[in-house]
Amino acid sequence: MADETIKQAAQEYLAAQFTEDGLTYEEQLDRDAAIALAPAVWKNVVEKVSAMCQEWNSVTKEQTLSCKETALGDLRIRCAGRSHQLVFHFDSKHRLVRVENTAREDYEPKIVLLIQGFASGSGRDARLMRNEEPVNLEMLVVGQLRVLAGLGRKASS
Repeated sequence: MADETIKQAAQEYLAAQFTEDGLTYEEQLDRDAAIALAPAVWKNVVEKVSAMCQEWNSVTKEQTLSCKETALGDLRIRCAGRSHQLVFHFDSKHRLVRVENTAREDYEPKIVLLIQGFASGSGRDARLMRNEEPVNLEMLVVGQLRVLAGLGRKASS
């Protein structure tokens, strides 16, 4: 009886070790993917945000939003006639994208996005995450642009 109990406990220990080692290996692969792909994720952010500003300006038929990448690599957006700005800052060391909107209310939380690797159908990829959830970049940017322009975060129906 004692032999069976020991055998079962040892098997449970081995199963836990394999699971832990597997998670550690997966976490390492995810971290490596995030490190390798973070510049590409940031480039995608810059391209999408810039394209959205251009689309906004084409709809308004004027240069309502000015979107410029600074020498430090930040992306800064200003709205004509407003003193506020929207800044996207990439922290390559920590794989973070900080979104700072001076037009937001003081009680609203600051937005910090994490670039995180994940397993995809073709190997490994990386994406923006916030609060353990993948980020819908388009929705986030539209909401921030609306606040920057002095509109509500959501469109009124």
